Amino acid sequence: MSILIDKNTRVMTQGITGKTGAFHTRLCRDYANGKAAFVAGVNPGKAGENFEGIPIYGTVREAKQQTGATVSVIYVPPPFAAGAIDEAVDAGLDLVICITEGVPVRDMVATRNRMRGKKTLLVGPNCPGVITPDEIKIGIMPGHIHKKGRIGVVSRSGTLTYEAVGQLMDLGLGQSTCVGIGGDPVNGLKHVDVMRMFNDDPETDAVIMVGEIGGDDEETCARWVKANMKKPVVGFIAGVTAPPGKRMGHAGAIISGGKGTATEKLAVMEECGIKVTRNPAEMAMLLKSVL
Repeated sequence: MSILIDKNTRVMTQGITGKTGAFHTRLCRDYANGKAAFVAGVNPGKAGENFEGIPIYGTVREAKQQTGATVSVIYVPPPFAAGAIDEAVDAGLDLVICITEGVPVRDMVATRNRMRGKKTLLVGPNCPGVITPDEIKIGIMPGHIHKKGRIGVVSRSGTLTYEAVGQLMDLGLGQSTCVGIGGDPVNGLKHVDVMRMFNDDPETDAVIMVGEIGGDDEETCARWVKANMKKPVVGFIAGVTAPPGKRMGHAGAIISGGKGTATEKLAVMEECGIKVTRNPAEMAMLLKSVL
């Protein structure tokens, strides 16, 4: 098993004809079961055309009806990204993965409000995507560094996702699913949402959780882990050395009023039974030590 996506997932790309959308759709299609998985593109101005054999439709709803796709990945420019999410939600897709960086916060607030009560799950925006190794990747992560295994990874930081995976691979530990949730202040799935899925997944044995300074999502997840998690979790917080009041990494990584510091987050995680490291080079070694 896996969480969120697997070899049977059918995907459409919103923004498939743009430079970024075309580049990464091609890489995703060429990874594992991608040729069967990537079945549609969406561009209102190029309906009826195709991208290297992938048919392009004018709307998300039409792409879903014609191909059975239930997941969308979004590469459209920031001013239009929230609208693209809205269209996918209104079409009743199961999952939307928004890679776009720089989506206006006001737009995302309105989109999150529109999503209330809808079934669609959102990953991102400003995220690397999701990969179930050796089955399917949806996003911008390098597929070749991953291998099928039993370790889950959830991270706000794209580059630290790759770092964690690289360390796991050096120790011969593959991954069940890796989820880059993105670090924007207004986004979709949080650490705790993904942790619930890993807890319920019989093919995930342990989880690496990577957070960032700013907000309290990591603390919320840590308290849930203490009360509910049946599997070992190890953690790291990016921005350990960032001074108070400074931005570190993503737009969501902002310390306010002395809250949301790396030290504070790590302390709560430790109190809740999560094994933490203050050195990002030790994430996988720490996880192996608790298996």
